[in-house]
Amino acid sequence: MAVLLRRTTRSSKLEHWNNLSSRSLSKSSALCSHPNEVKRTATLRNEKTLTFSCGKYAKMANGAAVVQSGDTAVMVTAVCQDTLSTQGSFMPLNVEFRMKSAAAGRIPTNYLRRELGQSEREILTARLTDRSIRPLFPKNYTSEVQIMSNLLSADGVNDPEVLCINAASLALSLSDIPWQGPIGAVRVGLIGDDVVINPTRQELQKSLMNLVVSAQKSKVVMVEGSFNDLSLNTVMHGVKAGVVEIKKIVDVIQDIAKECGKEKQTVSDHGPKQELLDHLKSHYMSNIKDIFRDFTLDKQARDKAVSCLQNTVIDNIKKDGFDCCVGDIKEAFSHFTRDVFRNLIFETNQRCDGRGLTDIRDISCEVNLYNPLHGSALFQRGQTQVLCTVALDSPQSAVKTDSYTILTSGLKEKSFFLNYEFPGYATNEVKQGRSASRREIGHGALAEKGLRPIVPSDYPFCIRLTSEVLESNGSSSMATVCGGTLALLDAGVPLSAMAGGVAMGLVSHSNSDGEILDYRILTDILGIEDYAGDMDLKIAGTKTGITALQVDFKIPGITLELLNKALAEGHVAKKKIISIMKQTISTPSVKEGNMPILETFDVPLHKRNKLLGPAWINIKKLFLETGVQITHLEDTKFSAFAPNDAAMQEAYEAVQKLMDSDSEPEFEFGGIYSVKILELKESGAMVSLHPKLMPIFVSNSHLDVRKAAHSSVLGLSVGQKISVKYFGRDPVSGQIRLSRRALLESTGRVVDFDNVSSNSTNISRERLKTHGESGDQK
Repeated sequence: MAVLLRRTTRSSKLEHWNNLSSRSLSKSSALCSHPNEVKRTATLRNEKTLTFSCGKYAKMANGAAVVQSGDTAVMVTAVCQDTLSTQGSFMPLNVEFRMKSAAAGRIPTNYLRRELGQSEREILTARLTDRSIRPLFPKNYTSEVQIMSNLLSADGVNDPEVLCINAASLALSLSDIPWQGPIGAVRVGLIGDDVVINPTRQELQKSLMNLVVSAQKSKVVMVEGSFNDLSLNTVMHGVKAGVVEIKKIVDVIQDIAKECGKEKQTVSDHGPKQELLDHLKSHYMSNIKDIFRDFTLDKQARDKAVSCLQNTVIDNIKKDGFDCCVGDIKEAFSHFTRDVFRNLIFETNQRCDGRGLTDIRDISCEVNLYNPLHGSALFQRGQTQVLCTVALDSPQSAVKTDSYTILTSGLKEKSFFLNYEFPGYATNEVKQGRSASRREIGHGALAEKGLRPIVPSDYPFCIRLTSEVLESNGSSSMATVCGGTLALLDAGVPLSAMAGGVAMGLVSHSNSDGEILDYRILTDILGIEDYAGDMDLKIAGTKTGITALQVDFKIPGITLELLNKALAEGHVAKKKIISIMKQTISTPSVKEGNMPILETFDVPLHKRNKLLGPAWINIKKLFLETGVQITHLEDTKFSAFAPNDAAMQEAYEAVQKLMDSDSEPEFEFGGIYSVKILELKESGAMVSLHPKLMPIFVSNSHLDVRKAAHSSVLGLSVGQKISVKYFGRDPVSGQIRLSRRALLESTGRVVDFDNVSSNSTNISRERLKTHGESGDQK
């Protein structure tokens, strides 16, 4: 009664505090509407809403905004330096995204219990925002700008990534920072034949499309997505559907900016001096044209020739008495060189290496480079060279994600992942050893998106694909897709189709309003064409469809018609590249001897402890001796991963020997046996059935037909022999079941132990090899 009263008191106190806190919360929510806060809502397709607000947080920043979808909210601040950067014409834009565990009601699992370095997802989200807003800054604006995205709350349903782009657009529109926005962004999914705007986490898991589109009202500014090998028309349909909804977002941002926005800073007409440009055009036009028309020059020779000409120009201009510094001369020369390079393409429809606009560089492929590797390939396209290797390991080697990422993305682990490396020697530079850069993480994620749809989801092994760029002269990420496909086939992975990738470029002439008057689309661009061009469009996929897409611009976007044309030309080039790759390898190779093996086997419940040993010592010892990793799956199921067949056979013999050692006798179900009482307990007795077996517990209910609270009242004593009936092993616990009560109710025969035979454990095995059709499962 006292316990019940105490529980009731605690319950009433808890209810009292809950009521009190709810009343306080309702009061605080009624008072929390900030007097300067402005809110607007954009309603998208399927009643999806985005709530935009400003004027409440971070009012000392140049601009600050909050965008909310469901219970997921992101705050973005925009801050700029008052002084101009000294980094020439480069616009120093720094975009960061912090995905704090507190936003989801979680505590970080690291030792310090606080956020440490940036995660891969934070870096990819920041890059997504960076590529969306960077093209809209004025070319002459070189003040340092920092965009900070802070996840305020996460409901695990709505995606925070597109919220960051929209909030950054609103923050910049509200600020005095010169910016030619606003833009809007949506995520587009495809479930069946239905396009879904800003799909939830559950919807995205069922979607055939994961596409992010950033755009103004009439121009596409950034596109990034992964697809389940969808056609070009389907992809463009998703882009167009996204642009339609983005117009609603842009209207809301313009409305808020008109009401609350600051007056923009004036951008100084800073640029190359006209007198220097005129001097370069009149004296060095033929020199620079000769360099770009010399088709025998490779990347290094061309760069050296341009550098030598620049040094000559600097020396001569100093002698001519121009009132300028070396920095002014270099800026004018860079501007002059870029214009000549672009104009030559318009004039001749020919590029600096002699190719036409739609020509692909020479391609060479090689596989099976080194025997110890499970799969390897060398892909060379022009002066871009990529070495890809495949390592197959146990399913336990999959990349695990933390609890917060699981909550927000639903991804628990990745059994296929790609690591992209871009060392300094790929471009003849000196770089100190470091961790993966933001660029490397971004390029690796794009290549992984391009390959993931063709890798079987039920493949029994964990796949790690590494890509090391040995030479780089344009589009190393798409070369990774090509080399990765070859390496996976060389490893015997049964791909659904071969995938390839290509980078497309654009040079254009525009008027003062940014309207494109003339353009040239370039196929398989060089590094210099990426630098001097207006677009970098990377497209990956099979011969029939698209698996990954990423489009970046250096101009404030392009129309949907131009994007469609560039994608169509890239799709044609991609098919040509795959046809060349097929001449080297087109089907999964079959290798013997050095390929990994995965087997499953059954172990009786009562013998699990014998296999595992104390603290799993037997499993650990087996791994150290043979390299075979044994994992408990469920109940009696175990799996064994071995690096090769010889190791698996050695481990199998060791396990068989371990299981057969001290083999127990075989008992007859229903047989009557004589046992010796070793110990009497309150609830039963411990008896010895056989010298090779551990003592067995028999409860009071099976010692006698009478109910007994203690075994001592049954007239039994330690050392006494009694007869019991054998009923096999419990199917759940594996314990032997004996009963004396069954004998008292009926009669039976006693089995002589001299006639009991030994039973050796025979482990049934099911093997999964890597080679052959569909993983050669047997």
